[in-house]
Amino acid sequence: MKKLILAGAVALSGLSNAQIKTGTVYVSGQANYSKEENKSTHTTIQDFKIIPTLGIFVAKNLAVGAGLGIMNRKEEFNTIYNSSGSFVSIIDYTGKTNAVVVAPFVRKYWNLSDNLYIFGQLEIPMEFGKMNQDALVTYMDGMCGYVEQQTLSAERKYTSIGVNIKPGLDYFLNKNWSIEATIGEFGYKNFKYKEEDAKALNNYNLGLNLSSISFGVKYIFAK
Repeated sequence: MKKLILAGAVALSGLSNAQIKTGTVYVSGQANYSKEENKSTHTTIQDFKIIPTLGIFVAKNLAVGAGLGIMNRKEEFNTIYNSSGSFVSIIDYTGKTNAVVVAPFVRKYWNLSDNLYIFGQLEIPMEFGKMNQDALVTYMDGMCGYVEQQTLSAERKYTSIGVNIKPGLDYFLNKNWSIEATIGEFGYKNFKYKEEDAKALNNYNLGLNLSSISFGVKYIFAK
């Protein structure tokens, strides 16, 4: 029991040894690209996001900052509907979403060793975007040779505001470079289209999902 208590005391004391100085500035960010194809549903989804981040330590091991960037998403699919007899409807759909992302945050560090820290980050991500939806609908009747096409288009603007809490690890390679990883997030997001009669959509995300680990590189302007 004495050994266990001593080990715990040593571990706790290690959390307060190394400190990041007040006034230290760093830059980091995230850049993600993904492409998903489903041949059975003839669907392709592409996502791209780049958000540079600037932070400053306003107290020892406490940083505030903000990320500012862009994101876009493109979804395409082709669907065939057989309504009755020889009549067929073919839909070619393309949806594009473009948004500006602003994400102020506050981050608290706790030291585990000389180079390794754990942190908790409170973030308020905001998106201001626009969605463009286009569809080409082809109506065909093979019995009588009937063919007709119709083009449908829609544009909708939206805003999204959330609150996220992200735990993570930060390993300092040297005084200027570190590698950080966030593991999942606890959060809430409110999404609403700009139309006056549009209803807001609320989404809650709670969990440490190991499949949602993200990595980043940070440059520190060490004093």
